[in-house]
Amino acid sequence: MERAAEIVRLSTEDPIDERTPVQKYLAEIGRKGGLKGGKARAQSMSSKKRSDIAKRAAKARWAKAK
Repeated sequence: MERAAEIVRLSTEDPIDERTPVQKYLAEIGRKGGLKGGKARAQSMSSKKRSDIAKRAAKARWAKAK
């Protein structure tokens, strides 16, 4: 009976962010890098390379739809 009460208590209480300040900082800077990564990658590629990648992506999306 005590185990059931503990499960209910844990499932209904607000989650606590248990990350350390270092983990929070690393997550923040990782997100910043992710936001600018695609644009930086696209700028470093030729238009032919970007076009080839876009064609492969479209082909993969259409293959999933079937």
